[in-house]
Amino acid sequence: MEKWLILIAVVFILCVAEWMREIRTFRITHYDIASDKLDGLEKERKVVFLTDLHNNCYGKGNEKLLCAVREQRPDLILIGGDMLLGIEEAPTMVAEEFVRSLTSICPVYYANGNHEFRMKICPEIYGNQYEQYKIKLEESGVCFLENEHIDLTWGNALIQIHGLEIPREGYKKFGKATVSLEEIAERIGTVDETKYQVLLAHNPRYMDVYREWGADLILSGHLHGGVVRIPKIGGVISPQFRIFPKYSGGISIKDNTTIVVSKGLGTHTIKVRFLNPAEVVVLHMHGKDK
Repeated sequence: MEKWLILIAVVFILCVAEWMREIRTFRITHYDIASDKLDGLEKERKVVFLTDLHNNCYGKGNEKLLCAVREQRPDLILIGGDMLLGIEEAPTMVAEEFVRSLTSICPVYYANGNHEFRMKICPEIYGNQYEQYKIKLEESGVCFLENEHIDLTWGNALIQIHGLEIPREGYKKFGKATVSLEEIAERIGTVDETKYQVLLAHNPRYMDVYREWGADLILSGHLHGGVVRIPKIGGVISPQFRIFPKYSGGISIKDNTTIVVSKGLGTHTIKVRFLNPAEVVVLHMHGKDK
């Protein structure tokens, strides 16, 4: 009995140590993204995808995180939302300073998550915090995609990047919310099939509808990797308290659509990560003939 108690105590201590390590560190995750729509690229393009920082700090001024992004030498940085905390009177400075610093590396495009979105639509609670945050980032060169898109030409490849904001009901914690294809089309229009379509859609719960809309590459976050991950199974729980969400992290391909869900860079409310390190996602984009 005593040996079992010692073993349990050792396992508990190791688990706590791993938990504490994971909420203080991050890793770089690389994914290969290939499409015949990108055959016109004259060379591989590198895109860094960041999401769910939630005002977390990796070193003073997030210097460790900034250096890690800079070392990747990206052509583009895409932000998938929730870089700050949408909590009344929560400061925005941490996220603001970090995102502003990214513009010294390469162009930065920013799609909102549920935290930014609720700050924007609830000024009676948050005042003008979101507007001030957005203004300061735009002044530094950040381009916000709020149900908008940007067109890029890389070599002979045409890329269109959309930032989708779903209705607030799409984030409700209990009950079954839906987001329809018609709602997405009303917000961001229909697909131009001559261009490689990148969709920044914070909540991965509606992945089937995103695919139906016509995205070639879907970039999501929101679930923080499922908080705790079980090898070969995936994330355990979503912020909406759904067990074993289908898309909680990693890469998958369905038909002609590539799906990448970031495990995020921070935590909030429940500050737990286990077997689920925070991550900077790096996308290596090229044509199928490369």
